[in-house]
Amino acid sequence: MSDLEKSPQVLEKGPQGQRRGRGARERILDAAQQLFREQGIRDTGMDQLCAVAGVSKRTVYQHFGSKGDLVIAHLRRVDPDVMPEVFDRTDLTPRERLLAVFQAPLSTADATSAAQCGPLMSAFLEIGDPEHPARVLAREYTRALTVRLIETAREAGAADPELLGQQLALLLDGVTARTRTLGEDALPTAVGIAAALIDQATVHSA
Repeated sequence: MSDLEKSPQVLEKGPQGQRRGRGARERILDAAQQLFREQGIRDTGMDQLCAVAGVSKRTVYQHFGSKGDLVIAHLRRVDPDVMPEVFDRTDLTPRERLLAVFQAPLSTADATSAAQCGPLMSAFLEIGDPEHPARVLAREYTRALTVRLIETAREAGAADPELLGQQLALLLDGVTARTRTLGEDALPTAVGIAAALIDQATVHSA
């Protein structure tokens, strides 16, 4: 019987034999988020992940059939609704929402906004197979984010919202890659560039 089929009263034993209640799946995903962020997907071994999560390999594979399945679950957990904490805010103007995409620190583990793109980009860069589900998911997310940027650019009154949305999406890709590659926070510079692009696009529409 798998952990998913157990009643709430049934407990599992971790790698050191300690009894643990439910929540193993969340602990595994939390460990994956930490380790994938710190050292990458390829360099994270299952033994290390089990140690951090406090579960056995058997439990991991009961919840996730393979490491690939775990990667997919991890990525789906990142930002399933494409930055609702930015795009769905009614207290911000469309211009402010566009800038808010760039205003969360990428280095913070629980940061929202631009930080959400980091794990997806990492998966895209680390996995060679273009048809791997993780890369497909990363592409789908990037397209969905671009659509939201275009829609918000239209609300902001951009003369060419398609162009502005694509420019901001490209800027976000660049700042995410630079931050993760060099370990420096490039977001302050990106905010200035984004503001200039938005102002230029909306002034020309007036």
